[in-house]
Amino acid sequence: MSSSLAKKIGFWSATSIIIGSMIGSGVFMKPASMAEQLGSPVWLALIWVIAGVFSLFGALIYAELGAMIPETGGIYVYFRLMFGDFVAFLYGWAAFAVINTAAVAAIAFVCAGYADHFLHLPRLDSITEHSIAWHIPFIGDLYPLENIGVKSLAIVLVIGLTILNYISVKAGSVFQVLSTFIKMAVVAVLIIGIFFSSDGSLQNFVHAEHSKTGSDLISGIIAAMTGAFFAYDGWINISSMAGEIKNPQRNIPKSLFTGVLACIIVYVLINQAYLYVLPVEKVASSSLVASDAIAVAWGSASSSIIAAMIVVCTLGAINGNTMATARITYAMGKDKVFFPWAGKEHSKFQTPGNALWLHGIWTCLFIVTGSFDMLADMFVFVTWIAYGAGAIGIFLLRKKMPHHDRPYKMWGYPVVPVLFIVFSAFYLITTVYNDVSNYLNHRQPVINSVLGIVITAAGIPLYFYFRQRKRAKASS
Repeated sequence: MSSSLAKKIGFWSATSIIIGSMIGSGVFMKPASMAEQLGSPVWLALIWVIAGVFSLFGALIYAELGAMIPETGGIYVYFRLMFGDFVAFLYGWAAFAVINTAAVAAIAFVCAGYADHFLHLPRLDSITEHSIAWHIPFIGDLYPLENIGVKSLAIVLVIGLTILNYISVKAGSVFQVLSTFIKMAVVAVLIIGIFFSSDGSLQNFVHAEHSKTGSDLISGIIAAMTGAFFAYDGWINISSMAGEIKNPQRNIPKSLFTGVLACIIVYVLINQAYLYVLPVEKVASSSLVASDAIAVAWGSASSSIIAAMIVVCTLGAINGNTMATARITYAMGKDKVFFPWAGKEHSKFQTPGNALWLHGIWTCLFIVTGSFDMLADMFVFVTWIAYGAGAIGIFLLRKKMPHHDRPYKMWGYPVVPVLFIVFSAFYLITTVYNDVSNYLNHRQPVINSVLGIVITAAGIPLYFYFRQRKRAKASS
């Protein structure tokens, strides 16, 4: 498959796509649930560091792959070389049906949620919200009428940014650079403003009233790790656009390392800023933790300003994910292993227009049916199946393609990918156990990880359908 998309993305645009895709909703929403799951400020800080280190390990693995195979489609293209057509298709289907669309939906939820802070979007009463329930056997219930105002705004945002990226790659890139610059400025104001507050306490970094221990702590660590991985996710997006990057052999590894390292530093600092002015128990009970933290530091009026700034931040994340993730579906359409029209570029705009709209529509359906936590946990779980497989695949490619040009060879090979594989396996197994346990004990309405697996498995019959269709056309 050879992409016809133009190479218009330089180093700074690539880095801004990575940072913009990562710093979006997770760091503004997930610290609250993570604090509740852990009950410890020390463990809360450690989870951000651990998740960041393993995300960096993953970025190093995919930096080698991206520099070696700079084609639009990212992991789908790599998996086709590593494991063959079936695994590549299943990933591509999962990327469309679960990973990428659920990620955009979750970020759009947060953007609309912070906008609701001052827009006061309409919401139905509890009885009406739960009057319609879509039951998925053995998995849980979905409530489409729940939080209808926030969902409606989230849909408008997704459609608007889909139109922007449909019209122009350059416009999407410029928007991404500007929004990432604003985002970093907002983060800097948030961190500096809180740390210079006289209302903070260093004791909050170590003190907890109800620290969890034993099995409760282990369960909390696994659940909190999912939250952190949601916040860190997005670095892989640049590989999906590799065919549109100028000098990809140099710019992909450089932008990946720069973007992920910057996000680790930012996330740890933001987390500590929250804790400086809010005890871990207050963080756990906050619905909009960034606004609540800045309100303590600067007064209640400032929380609305921060909420507005975070809307801008999450807009950048929606845009970064929207412009990158549709490229996988585009690559599959180009290969004729998915709907061929998904692989067509717009004749005038030179964008993967059909794939963008397909993703936009599916994302809107997720917004209607889902909730932030369900969507975030589901796509993170399926994403880490792919990340772990990619780490295994790097060993396969070193054997299958030993003489292929590798402009960048990952640091720490083979120790780093082995550690990454072991960690991924541990995380995935314990997440399924934790999800099932929480569902059976009525702590969450849906078994998020299993739902992700079920949707991914739905792609198996589709693979055989498209394969048969391709063979029939080839023989006719």
